[in-house]
Amino acid sequence: MTKFPYLRQDFTASLVVFLVALPLCVGVAVASGVPAELGLITGIVGGLVTGFLPGSSLQVSGPAAGLTVLVFEAVDTYGLPALGVIVLAAGLLQLIMGALKLGRWFRAISVSVVEGMLAGIGLVLIAGQLYATAGLKAPASGIDKILGLPGAAADALGSTKALTSLALGAATIAVMVLWKKLPKQAQAVPGALAAVILAIAATAAFNLPVDTVKVQGLLDSIQPPGLDAFGSVGVGIIGTIIAFTLIASAESLFSAAAVDRLHDGPRTQYDKELMAQGAGNTLCGVLGALPMTAVIVRSSANVSAGAKTKASRVMHGVWLLLFAALLPATLALIPLPALGGILVHAGFKLIPFRKIVPLWREHRGEAVILVVTAVSIVAVNMFEGVLIGLALSVVKTAWEASHIKLEVIDKGAGPIQAYLSGNATFLRLPKILDNLEGLPQDRPVELDLSGLHHLDHACRTALENWAERHSASGTEPVKVTEPELESEQSKEGEKVTVA
Repeated sequence: MTKFPYLRQDFTASLVVFLVALPLCVGVAVASGVPAELGLITGIVGGLVTGFLPGSSLQVSGPAAGLTVLVFEAVDTYGLPALGVIVLAAGLLQLIMGALKLGRWFRAISVSVVEGMLAGIGLVLIAGQLYATAGLKAPASGIDKILGLPGAAADALGSTKALTSLALGAATIAVMVLWKKLPKQAQAVPGALAAVILAIAATAAFNLPVDTVKVQGLLDSIQPPGLDAFGSVGVGIIGTIIAFTLIASAESLFSAAAVDRLHDGPRTQYDKELMAQGAGNTLCGVLGALPMTAVIVRSSANVSAGAKTKASRVMHGVWLLLFAALLPATLALIPLPALGGILVHAGFKLIPFRKIVPLWREHRGEAVILVVTAVSIVAVNMFEGVLIGLALSVVKTAWEASHIKLEVIDKGAGPIQAYLSGNATFLRLPKILDNLEGLPQDRPVELDLSGLHHLDHACRTALENWAERHSASGTEPVKVTEPELESEQSKEGEKVTVA
């Protein structure tokens, strides 16, 4: 035992993580429009491959609800065989980025963009799974899913089967919400697993007319992408590959940062973690399985259950493999409305309801970025929505970085003194010129730029033109004190006359 001092804690934690991961692996696969076994394969690879590699010792990887919408769109557009190609390419890109030590740069992505991305995914996931819970076919686009809900509700009211499915899905959500209020001893069984078991029992006991998971066997589900799949890949798929890479990497590394706050063990090595995720996704691509990310639900369950080393996540992969090999027929008992309910619940957890109001009060610009990113993902698509959020974040940062202050001192007689400080960029040029052009035209002006940290070419040209116009009326030429960042002459604080 001295060689494995934490074996007991890790063994117990691995069982907890396995019980949490099992229904989520199956549910994410079904919601993604692929065989349920592919979700289990990704979970197994996340445990046995990524779990062994260095990076973050306690976070757990597997198929994530955050990629469900993107996977569904990819399979719907390019077909299931192309999924392996996309995941393989994304994994190789992650390996390259990790080798180039780009992992730490993902920490520079605005948190509002990431939370907006997850919120948008959550909204589309909830809308899509409401259709699935009722046994109805969901529209393709995110906005159509949401706008079509009233019509779907009307259709469901006229169908006994749809109402039964909805009731079972709602009961599943209720069990998961109420499960957290039970004594801790009862919570040793994860709420999602308990909800699935109760749904199976209710379906069998009352012979409910609901659809269940289709099973085709673990080995039959493994379909490595063939030459045809690679040959059918066109330029249009590149955007999807980039989206998979960026979103999976960002979600994994943000999860790692969150998990680090939950324990006192070794901190995450971000570049190595990115390579570990890349290795896992590369193998998932070869097997034709779902993409993986680090998943905060499984990771927090791992830490809460007392895990101390990476052995817990590796063992959870072993339990998933044994289940898939020995009890695959059990999957056929799971009602689809129960999985829909689990994913509706997961979608709500992706939306940061509690953070939006405080964020609006304290950092209004960040709240706008979050909402715009989420709405863009729903209205357009995942990739372009994230790009819109990133672009808006860059614009906001550039605007804030160009902060400038103009102080005018007019003693009633003599020259008017104008002091500019901060960063003079083209973004603030209209404000600067409005204030300077508002100065009396018949008075001499001394313009002090020594407080500027940055003066771009557009602002310098505009200030020179303003000075010439102000002096053209016969007023004494404007005296300009150059910023210290300029020439040796300006470092001495000399006043330069602009005629």
